[in-house]
Amino acid sequence: MMSSNFLSNKSDDERGYALVSLILVMSLLALFALSAAENVRQQGQREREKEAIFRGEQVADAIRSYYRYKGAQGVNSLPNSMDDLLQGIPRGTKKLQILRSEAAHDPLSSSGEWKLIGPTSDSVSTFVKDLTVYSGGSPPTPRGDMQRLASVIPQMLNVLDTGSTSTGRGGEDGSADSSGPFLGVTSRSQRNSVMTYYGIDHHDGWVFTPLFR
Repeated sequence: MMSSNFLSNKSDDERGYALVSLILVMSLLALFALSAAENVRQQGQREREKEAIFRGEQVADAIRSYYRYKGAQGVNSLPNSMDDLLQGIPRGTKKLQILRSEAAHDPLSSSGEWKLIGPTSDSVSTFVKDLTVYSGGSPPTPRGDMQRLASVIPQMLNVLDTGSTSTGRGGEDGSADSSGPFLGVTSRSQRNSVMTYYGIDHHDGWVFTPLFR
């Protein structure tokens, strides 16, 4: 009887250990699966961010081309809509394409629309402050023929606050575009980024403009 009870208890213990081991293995597999899923998600977001930077800088280059075509005479030489860039600029009897149709769409926002940023937009002032921090305290200045725009951007004259503007964020910006001429675009995504762009770690802080390029 004692031998039988001993064997029975031993069998129960083995089944208990097996159950614990199974639960442990399943828990580890679940953790690995979650980790893998997060890595896949981050990699997907990273690729979209790379594409957004690529497209955004194409928009910035197109704005510069349009600005030069219009005479580089300040705000009045800037485009007023994305269509101005998509239509191209006259070159002889034809038109020179300065922006691909794909680049006119933001891959980070659900709407696919870039937010157009005017010269006096708060987004520009915040971007200037972030660039100042990134460069170690030296405020950026417009380059080349974009210098005529410096007078309409107060932050070019006096950057008072160079503190970080990054906060916990999410969702999308549904506000209207700046009316009139625009000198850059930014994403409508307000999410934190996987990558950084000039040290900026949230999508709507990435202003793509020819001002400092």
